[in-house]
Amino acid sequence: KNRNKNGLAVCIKPEDIREKVREKQTGATILFAVDASGSMGARRRMGAVKGAVLSLLNDAYQKRDSIGIVAFRKDKAEILLNITRSVDLAEKCLRDLPTGGKTPLALGLYKSYQLLKAEKIKNPDSLQYLVVVSDGKANIPFKSDNALEDAFKIGKKIKNEDIKSMVIDTESSY
Repeated sequence: KNRNKNGLAVCIKPEDIREKVREKQTGATILFAVDASGSMGARRRMGAVKGAVLSLLNDAYQKRDSIGIVAFRKDKAEILLNITRSVDLAEKCLRDLPTGGKTPLALGLYKSYQLLKAEKIKNPDSLQYLVVVSDGKANIPFKSDNALEDAFKIGKKIKNEDIKSMVIDTESSY
């Protein structure tokens, strides 16, 4: 009403025109690398991981996040849950997480690194996070004779790939 219409019925200015712009939503890929060795806190650790993963999966539906689990024990690391958003599939995989044996930390990190690298090729825009749940007592070497040194080398590869990572130490003593 307050605009000069210059004899026209309607006066439209450039700032009156708006357009809908869609933002591309990129979800995060969160991979848990879980120490499933026979350490004292193995059962407690597995219970905590189950709860955390299921909680994250319930949120993943809205946030477009994907979750995966790699467990390492004895002399191997295995993908227990491939990268997924399916809550039902995750619950089935998480019911019986195997535990026992020694700790091949470097192998678990390497398997996680490979899985996240492959996922990055599929979804280049996704943010990647690695959550390592372990007491850090590596005792199975990967490529050299020093198990801890092997883990540090794989850790540097993970850092160089710009994978955000966090280590949750499950050891209660020093």
